Amino acid sequence: MPVSTITSKGQITIPKEIRDHLRIQAGDKIDFILDEAGRVVFKPATVDVAELKGMLKSKGRKPVSVQDMKKAVKERFKKG
Repeated sequence: MPVSTITSKGQITIPKEIRDHLRIQAGDKIDFILDEAGRVVFKPATVDVAELKGMLKSKGRKPVSVQDMKKAVKERFKKG
């Protein structure tokens, strides 16, 4: 089981095994959650953009091409 020590400034080093598992690195943000049982859980607050793939997909909806997106943006700006 990975273990860390708290410094006099209240800081800890997250063990490499845990950083690798959570796919976090220097500069990433961490959320701390206190659950009903009094346990503290932490999870990455930052998400790799690749993990968002498919989140907005809905059944029966066709994908929009880049060309169609550009056209829609141009049309919107023409309207003011």
